[in-house]
Amino acid sequence: MFTRRDWLRSTAAAGAVLSINPGMLGALRRQELIARAVPSSGEKLPVIGLGSSATFRRVAGTGDVSALRDVLKTFADNGARVFDTAPGYGASEEVAGRIAAELGISDRIFWATKVNVARRGGSADPGAARAQIERSFGHFGVDVIDLVQVHNLGDPPTQVGILRELKAEGRIRYLGITSTRKRQYEALAKAMADYPLDFIGVDYAANNTSAADEIFPIAMDRGIGVLVYVPFGRNLFARASGLEPPEWAADFGADTWARFFLKFAAAHPAVTCVTPATSKAEHMLDNVGAAMGRLPDEDEQARMLEVVNALPQAPRRRG
Repeated sequence: MFTRRDWLRSTAAAGAVLSINPGMLGALRRQELIARAVPSSGEKLPVIGLGSSATFRRVAGTGDVSALRDVLKTFADNGARVFDTAPGYGASEEVAGRIAAELGISDRIFWATKVNVARRGGSADPGAARAQIERSFGHFGVDVIDLVQVHNLGDPPTQVGILRELKAEGRIRYLGITSTRKRQYEALAKAMADYPLDFIGVDYAANNTSAADEIFPIAMDRGIGVLVYVPFGRNLFARASGLEPPEWAADFGADTWARFFLKFAAAHPAVTCVTPATSKAEHMLDNVGAAMGRLPDEDEQARMLEVVNALPQAPRRRG
């Protein structure tokens, strides 16, 4: 699959991103990032964070994680806070926690993780769920985890109950449920109505806007924060290969495709934070740039969708 790394290598944008000098980095760090309030508390979080699936997950599973150290340092140095991970993302939790401790930034990170399904019969095993969450505490080296979500809807009756207990005890600050599968949206909507959620995590991108119609209105109505996953869609960089973002997008700082796609995802008023995964520090810096300046207004978002819809279809991979 054609990735952003491939795209950066094949376009003039690569030079712009890779040649940023220390003085420019300092200027970026002095900028205040756009932030959104968590609906249930009013706490403000920068609209761009970091995910740890995909490339981050793959690198975390190797022996050399120096690239991830650079990513997390760039993440923290430039004001980002939300780090989204899960026990199901291989070594991502453990590696990120260790690097954060080495860098001395553990207390600057908004740790967002998940509890996966461990079945005992037809339901999640409560003991296994509690043990998994305890391992997350150990990986992060913190007394309080900011957010734990039920991964891909899991078993809400069992797992949300556990999370509510932990929240009442002050061990976690927020709880939620995630799904990145459109076929689960009906079940996700029901869970949003049935449980006192602080957050949901859901897929949303300029070529995948179903959540805006089916999920976001419920989140706004019920005061639930939204973490956006898969903001680059499944193939947006492949479709944009060899092309440049429209010149008018530079008016709101979307002069690279990464910032174009991320600013679109962050612009919806239901969205609290967008969490693209990366294992490259230069990509992290590019991503954080989407939280600077301003976000596109409704008319600009409509134009952005027109641009994306007009992009050529990515070639199909041969079997």
